[in-house]
Amino acid sequence: MVNFLELAKSRYSCRKFSDRAVEKEKIDKIIEAAIAAPTAKNLQPWKLWVLQSEKAMTNVKEVTACHFGASVVLAVGGYAKDAWVRPFDQRNFEDVDAAIVGTHIMMAVQDMGLGTTWVGFFDAPKMKKLFPEMAEYDLVALFPIGYPADDATPADRHSQRKAKEEIVCCL
Repeated sequence: MVNFLELAKSRYSCRKFSDRAVEKEKIDKIIEAAIAAPTAKNLQPWKLWVLQSEKAMTNVKEVTACHFGASVVLAVGGYAKDAWVRPFDQRNFEDVDAAIVGTHIMMAVQDMGLGTTWVGFFDAPKMKKLFPEMAEYDLVALFPIGYPADDATPADRHSQRKAKEEIVCCL
């Protein structure tokens, strides 16, 4: 059985991929993990786009330099009209739900021996023009996916964490 804490600690933002293709079976498992993600009231107000055709990857390269040579990129978007809204302050949870999906994607990728990173640095308005099917969604993140290059390493700040006393408060 996989030890989740070990899996979580071994995951890092991979920013360099080999040219080895990602098998369809692994993409399918990543999609299964995304679908299994919990969402507020289980409304599932999100969509996942698998970008892997030559045209799709050309478009990705037009909206971000943060593709890192991946042969497939997953895009996650939330749909506010379908999301749960907290009644006390009208907080819409579509972005939270999409972020949970993204976390499931990252952990599934790591579990399969692949690499990814959460990319928020992309031109979302331009992406919506290049991919009209995304137009009504809040594009939350891109996930370039692939086999890490032999010389891929975590960023210098990867293992830096605040002290528990700084971020955890027991009341």
